Amino acid sequence: MFITFEGPDGSGKSTIIKKLYEELVKEGYDILLTREPGGTPISEKIRDIILDNNNTNLDYRTEALLYAASRRQHLVEKIWPALKRGEIVLCDRYLDSSLAYQGGARKLGIKNILDINLFATEKTYPDLTIFFDVSPEVGLSRLSHDKKRIADRLDNETSNFHDSVYKTFLEVCDMYPERIIKIDASKSIDEVYNEAYTIIKKKLDELH
Repeated sequence: MFITFEGPDGSGKSTIIKKLYEELVKEGYDILLTREPGGTPISEKIRDIILDNNNTNLDYRTEALLYAASRRQHLVEKIWPALKRGEIVLCDRYLDSSLAYQGGARKLGIKNILDINLFATEKTYPDLTIFFDVSPEVGLSRLSHDKKRIADRLDNETSNFHDSVYKTFLEVCDMYPERIIKIDASKSIDEVYNEAYTIIKKKLDELH
């Protein structure tokens, strides 16, 4: 099963994914935990280019194509082999992030970005996507209080950009209601974790 986690910056998803991974491994599931952009040495190098604060001249279409290229390499090297082995893949961000960030906030168009990514991924959609629903104000406020985090090129975008990301994410949720489940990420970490865990366990039980 291929499960992805989406949300605006500061939604808390990365923290929750680690907790879910640890719990499911304890329960005996074969799990691959990975992230985008990145996940493989080649994809991580592409990630560095995308998020480097010095790359202010990066063209928006180039950015979109780099995400798609990183995603393709990630699938070929890591995600597809894991799924073939019968593992559960937990991925921090995937296709929907490109639709929100490049399709919406960069104004390149959701359909254009979807087309690029369907080519790159050979139409590989997740079986389940959990969307961590939190307003950009709350998310960015959390990031500003996280002393360990170094702001990257996308973190440093304008508040209008982050508003647009959030609004487009909501549109994407409406596009795929069978696949994407929204959870209120403004709640406490334990509440959000418990809700995400319940959703995943229900999906796993359905498969068996």
